[in-house]
Amino acid sequence: MVGGTLGPMNGLYVLKPWYAARLGGIRARLVAHDVPPSVITAAGVAFAASAGAVLATVRTGVVAALAVAVLLAARLACANLDGGVARESGRATRFGSVTNEVGDRLAELAVLAGCLAVADAALVAGAALAATLPSWVALAGAAAGARRPQSGPFGKTERCVLVVLLALTGWALWLVVLAAGSVITALVRLAVVRREVS
Repeated sequence: MVGGTLGPMNGLYVLKPWYAARLGGIRARLVAHDVPPSVITAAGVAFAASAGAVLATVRTGVVAALAVAVLLAARLACANLDGGVARESGRATRFGSVTNEVGDRLAELAVLAGCLAVADAALVAGAALAATLPSWVALAGAAAGARRPQSGPFGKTERCVLVVLLALTGWALWLVVLAAGSVITALVRLAVVRREVS
């Protein structure tokens, strides 16, 4: 998505409005109970770290994949809820946006750290670095005055799906796909930013 319009390479991001609507009841309860958005962000990091722990300690297969899928679904829910709760409760701040971004990066790294148990350290490190590139490009574009791009074939939802597949199969190849997809996404977003700021 760029500036609120759907692009041809939006990936699973097109489901975000649908997913946000499904979380409406939970969001309303969190607002009603005055839960700080930062707590939700921290919970997302904790869910991601738990998924990483499952990858590191549970034998690859159906059980590991189901556990990782549930934990990453909770991590994605928190990533959706923290901003929504901040806006609906009147707690949205610029620093809150910073903590949200830091939380997202920590969550991503926490999950991928668990992959060290099933893949070479250099491959995991490369995938972790590549996974951050789409967000860094988007943030750099926003800092330059562009609308933040969300386009590209491999956003964080797709990366979560690949981690679930890794937990199911134990195939390190999924990290190669994750890294390649992340680099392609970063390039797609860079092209979007260039058009906006040139």
